[in-house]
Amino acid sequence: MTLGQRSVGRAIGWIAALALAACAHMQAPPPGANSKDIETLLGRLDLERYKATIKGLAAFGDRRQGTSRNRAAIDWIEAQLKSYGCANTERLTYAFPPPPPPPPIAPVGVRNPGPDVPRAVGGGRPRGVRNTPVPNNDIDAQPDARLRALNAQEPAAGERQEVYCTKIGATRPGEMYIVAAHMDGRGFGEAANDDGSGTSLVMELARVFSSPDVQTERSIRFILWNNEETGLNGARAYVEQRKALQGKEEPLGSGRFPEPKWLGMIQHDMMLFDHGAPRADGTVSKEQRPEADINIEFQTQSIFAGQSQALAWAFASANEKYAGDYPAVIGSHMTNTDSTPFQDSVASISLRENERGTEIGSGWDPHWHQPTDTYANFSDKDFLLGLNAAQTTLGAIAELAGASLKP
Repeated sequence: MTLGQRSVGRAIGWIAALALAACAHMQAPPPGANSKDIETLLGRLDLERYKATIKGLAAFGDRRQGTSRNRAAIDWIEAQLKSYGCANTERLTYAFPPPPPPPPIAPVGVRNPGPDVPRAVGGGRPRGVRNTPVPNNDIDAQPDARLRALNAQEPAAGERQEVYCTKIGATRPGEMYIVAAHMDGRGFGEAANDDGSGTSLVMELARVFSSPDVQTERSIRFILWNNEETGLNGARAYVEQRKALQGKEEPLGSGRFPEPKWLGMIQHDMMLFDHGAPRADGTVSKEQRPEADINIEFQTQSIFAGQSQALAWAFASANEKYAGDYPAVIGSHMTNTDSTPFQDSVASISLRENERGTEIGSGWDPHWHQPTDTYANFSDKDFLLGLNAAQTTLGAIAELAGASLKP
């Protein structure tokens, strides 16, 4: 067989794998899924409630990990989840800084370097007008004295916690979708978009699915990560502690699964700001562009690339059916987000305002890690983009988990 024939064979195998993965995720919804009931659940999402949740998180400032403001925000999130009826709210505890890093990462493009060598995977190649942003590390750059005082405490090493709650599946409790966002931020603002917008989205979905008249066939876990801004440490800690526990019934015969088998991981990270590319002078429009969209990303270099792409298409289909204003687009360069630690273990995608590796990295959001990431700097059109992402995820997860209203 020639080199060309082998290349064609690999390509055919890859296409076949994608087709099989697509069938797995885009099959008919479980018997419990009811389209009329899903429409009712969508009606329980509300722009003003979504905004109010973001504003509640913004009251804690940038929620930088390792500070009292971060811990107070975690307490508030937990109290909110419990008030929604998410009675089985739990916390995962870990230490930061973590142990020493692993050996050097294999080069990009090395698909299977070995079980002990993690892969480096990044975004697409930036093109066009670029204004590379620099994260703000100067508290004096924040002109608001109240926010300077609120964000003054620096992080201290030690114990970290993150909170989650679970909607237990009625007939398949040992299978689970993970719906997540990170609650910590940086930049000495309010981290309203990064990632108050994603955290609030996940909290609103937890509220809707935790209603006593809602049941799902499969379980759904709503997780608010900590330590995203330091290198995805909260999500990594979860994978390290919980991956090996998947699908183990405890105690045997109880029907309880502390860590159900992962079926998919869906991250939400920066949901509000799609104002277009920077102009030649580096400035960005103050208005949401009419053709704004929701980016759904997977990582083409991951082991579960085929399954992740199929999951992305399932979400794009849900966006077309259920989102009211903004369409979805799919990208293959997911990077620098809390779904990354999951991508070689389960189908993993990330929803966001722009492509992380190319557009955000090229200055499309001037508020990214800046003192200007405050609630007041976003308009209703911005918040509506986040609400449309919530509609997308609610519709997709309701179908995949088999949601229905109790008679």
